[in-house]
Amino acid sequence: QVQLVESGGGLVQTGGSLRLSCAASGSIFSIAAMNWYRQAPGKERELVASITRGGTTNYANSVKGRFTISRDNARSTVYLQMNSLKPEDTGVYYCNLEVREASIVRWGRGTQVTVSS
Repeated sequence: QVQLVESGGGLVQTGGSLRLSCAASGSIFSIAAMNWYRQAPGKERELVASITRGGTTNYANSVKGRFTISRDNARSTVYLQMNSLKPEDTGVYYCNLEVREASIVRWGRGTQVTVSS
């Protein structure tokens, strides 16, 4: 059973940085696409960044140039480095694992990121 545990959230001032981590249990991490989503109060959950099993990355326009997603298959961990944070980056950040060919989707419980102005 795959489980995801996020960490690294917190309170930071505008312009600051945070690094989120998501550790996965189980043995399928290396073949999975990994994604970071976020949900702001009163808004729908949105995709922030993704990384394929091969390392190809994709970002929401709102975070391009500020956020970097990376993965360490040896540690079964995906990271989200967030720089130049803005108040609109505030929300709960969720880690997502997806193996489409096996119809596997897993979510972490989320970690709160709050950016003060």
